[in-house]
This record gives sequence, C-alpha cells and structure tokens, in this order.
Amino acid sequence: MCTGACSKFIAVPLYVMAAVSIICNVMLFFPGWETQFASQDRDGLNRITAEVKYMAGVIGGGVMVLVPAIHIHLTSTKGCCANRCGMFLSIGFAALGVAGAVYSLSVAGLGLANGPTCLWSNKDNLIPRWGTPFATSNGSYLADKDLWKWCISPENVVEFNVGLFSTLLVAAGVELVLCLIQMVNGLFGCICGTCGKESDSMLG
Repeated sequence: MCTGACSKFIAVPLYVMAAVSIICNVMLFFPGWETQFASQDRDGLNRITAEVKYMAGVIGGGVMVLVPAIHIHLTSTKGCCANRCGMFLSIGFAALGVAGAVYSLSVAGLGLANGPTCLWSNKDNLIPRWGTPFATSNGSYLADKDLWKWCISPENVVEFNVGLFSTLLVAAGVELVLCLIQMVNGLFGCICGTCGKESDSMLG
C-alpha cells in the first residue's frame, strides 16, 4: 500500500476516535444524565469525579489527536507518498498524537481504578457522605457489582462511569496504535518518497 494512502486510512478513524473521546469526556460531567452535579461542583462541593476534570478525553484523546489527524489526512492528498516533507512532519504530529493518547489512556485507567465520586454509604458508613468509596480498591470493585449499591446518588453513577471510562480507554488504545503506525508509515514515506506504481511506471 502507498504510504500516502495508508495515511488517509489512518486519519479517518483518528477523527472518529477523537470525536468519541471528546463526547465521552463531556458526558462524564453529567452523571446520571443530570446537570445539577456539575453546577454543585463549580460551587466547590466536589460532586464530579476528579479524573473527569483532568479533561484527558478533550485535550489528550481529542485535540492532541485531532490536530495530527488533520495533518496526516492532508499529507495523504498531496501527491501520494512523493510528499517527503509532509511525511517527515507527520512523524512529529503522530508523536503528539501518541502523547495525547497515552494521557487519555492513563487518566481513563485511573478513573476506572478509583471509581466515581458519589453520595455513598455502607454498613461501616451508615451516614451517607460524598466521596470516592472505591479509591482504595485498586479496581476490584469492577468485578463485584454488589458494591456498586454503595453509591446512592447520582443514580447508576458506577455503571455510567465504567461505561464511559471504558469507552475512553478503548478509544485511546486505538489512537495510540494508529499514531504509532503513522510514525512508522511517515518514516517509510520520508525515505522512499514514491508509490510502488509510480516506481513501476518509471522503470517501464
């Protein structure tokens, strides 16, 4: 496959993954599909899960991947892989995407491990209070759904966080792989500079 065509093949799913990351991060600000908790958090009451406020989906998996995706896509339209300068630059842009994906991946993993911020209580804590009840569980709560009942409010917040952080995790993983592939593809495009078909026609 021509390295230019490969760049286009990489850029399109990067657009999708960046959009998914941004949407998931924004949605995480509204646990239980309600806006009141985001408003209360702005008042200093800590109602939103800390990892959500790191904005990893918007900044890391979103903007830091979207910018490389645009450059990679533009590179693919400039005369196939004869565009050596564009391919060289795409290596740096792809490295930026790798950094963004790693940031998003790390925060999403941390968000899953620590669990959500919620109003919770259990047999050892009979008076409901706001906090992160699974922060010391090292993610073990994920395998025990009975513990999810500890969170009283927002409604179904554990399922909400697990679903969106898992999606963020997968999206960041795909972004990481695609950006790494583009770094290799860009290197080949920079060195080789021509498509196989072009080379064949020149030899003929």
